[in-house]
Amino acid sequence: MGISHQAGRCKKPASNSKAIRGILGHLFIPPSLSLSPPGINRVSADLGHSTVMTCPNKTNIIMVTWKISPKTGGQCILAYLIDKNKTEKTNCSDRINWRSRPDWDHALEIQQVVMADEGNYTCEVVNVDANFHSLYHLTVLVSPRMALYCDDHGNPVCEAETLKPAAEISWVPESNSTLRTDSQDNGTVTVLSRFAAHSTSGRNPTCIVSHVTLNEAKSIDCSSRKLPLCAQFPV
Repeated sequence: MGISHQAGRCKKPASNSKAIRGILGHLFIPPSLSLSPPGINRVSADLGHSTVMTCPNKTNIIMVTWKISPKTGGQCILAYLIDKNKTEKTNCSDRINWRSRPDWDHALEIQQVVMADEGNYTCEVVNVDANFHSLYHLTVLVSPRMALYCDDHGNPVCEAETLKPAAEISWVPESNSTLRTDSQDNGTVTVLSRFAAHSTSGRNPTCIVSHVTLNEAKSIDCSSRKLPLCAQFPV
């Protein structure tokens, strides 16, 4: 788009954010008619997967706006003005967009979720009667990286490293295992459990790692091993 000249001055074209403010500005709904739910819907998504959030289902809609406030970075805004069949998008990743055509589906889709997508998401639906809101808080979940091996004394050791939340480790058969949790500056949490039973009645100890993203189990025989042997779980 070019630059117009008037009275010897240059006038720059409006930015996307100004265009959205223009769309929002000419629609005034009294604050008393703004209807919000009592709380925030807490949703989670696995790292690298897609997730969808929906808007209130109303009739006689004038405008739909998604306002996204991530923990890091600036606010992202998607707006759709019904009567003009016009969409606006500012400061949003290409991965964040309407799930389908906004003229009949107002849901928001995030593709290939990353950690930076964590934050608050608000859908505002405006019709002839009032404003209606749906509020979400998105948490991104990361599957643990796990390892099972024998230590120098022939004891099974199970580790699970993840960002959040921390994984839980248990053993079959049960034992008085020692548990250690280490938190790193980069946000990772490593849980280490050392199998401490003296006798397993001929059964190889099985480590069970429990996490909101998965449940995994693996067995190991350390009875004849004195040097460390590492067996990695499939990620």
